[in-house]
Amino acid sequence: MCGVLREERPWGFWEVLFEGVDFKVKRLGVKPGQRLSLQSHAKRAEHWVVVKGTATVTIGDKTKEVNKGESVFVSIQEKHRLQNKGAVDLEIIEVQNGSYVGEDDITRYEDDYARK
Repeated sequence: MCGVLREERPWGFWEVLFEGVDFKVKRLGVKPGQRLSLQSHAKRAEHWVVVKGTATVTIGDKTKEVNKGESVFVSIQEKHRLQNKGAVDLEIIEVQNGSYVGEDDITRYEDDYARK
């Protein structure tokens, strides 16, 4: 699939830029002061590249700041969270790889927006 599918979320948005059989490329925008749920994926890994702002990234039990031009890797089944503590929008390019990259491959452990 090629083209852009955009979904608005309480924390910002995501857009699918390109999708293949076992991978997907997305652009995520996270509003200042917002964060995604603490989550994991059973069938995919994710590689995040910060293209605007500074991300606060939690992977497993470690949290660190990731600046523009830097990247992090999230392994399959690893708990992770993306947060924008800054005053400007955060933008991430996310590359998903795995046997399944559907939006329903998500387990949420903590969520600010009471999603299941």
